[in-house]
Formats: sequence, C-alpha cells, structure tokens
Amino acid sequence: MTNKVLPLAEQLANVKGWDNILRQLMLAGKQLNVLPVDARTDASEVKGCQSRVWLTVEKPAESDCQMLAWSDSKIIRGVLAIIQEKVNSLTPDALNSFDFAGYFSAIQLDRYLSQSRANGIKDVVASLQR
Repeated sequence: MTNKVLPLAEQLANVKGWDNILRQLMLAGKQLNVLPVDARTDASEVKGCQSRVWLTVEKPAESDCQMLAWSDSKIIRGVLAIIQEKVNSLTPDALNSFDFAGYFSAIQLDRYLSQSRANGIKDVVASLQR
C-alpha cells in the first residue's frame, strides 16, 4: 500500500513542537542511506535547493526503487531519510505517481519546513519523479 506511513515518518508525525521536530529530523538523518562521495557529482546534484543536495534513484522494472542521497544540512538529511524510506518502498510506477505533498501533509512535515526548504524539497521530488 503506497499511502502507508512508514516508521521514520510516523515518529515525526507523533512529535509536537518545533524543537522536537528538528531533533526528530536530525535523528532521522542518521538513518539516511548515504550517497557515496564519489557519486556526488554535478549530474546527481539537485539544483534549486538552498542546501546542497545530491541524490540518485534506481528504478528497476521488477522491484522497489532504491534511493541514495546526501545533503550538507542535518535537517535536510532528515527530510531526505523520510523521503528515502518512502521511495524505497515504491515501485517505479508508484513512485512516479506518488503524492509526496499529501504524504508530507499527513505527517505534518509541511508545517515545519521554511519556504526555501519546501521549495528545495519540491525540486528533490521532481528529480525523483522524472
């Protein structure tokens, strides 16, 4: 089921208050499957993000996608970990049609992202859904 809230996202959804959200995001970032340094190239960098973000996603035809990512921002690494958790549970077709904005709203992440971070995350999602 693609709409299921996964563990990192559920932990975030159950936290109240700005300070606690930030702490939970930074803890989530420690779960990020990291994109190796040698793969952080111009081609894998997401343009338009305030913080530097690199990501790759493999979309095998017969199984779930596999996303790797990195950011120089601890908060964005946490957001990427939550996105990665979801992406890695989706088939390529499901990923291409997944409503990330609705997911972020369901876990209340959208309430805690500044406008510049939210715009950068939209660019991340657009990169994933190409």
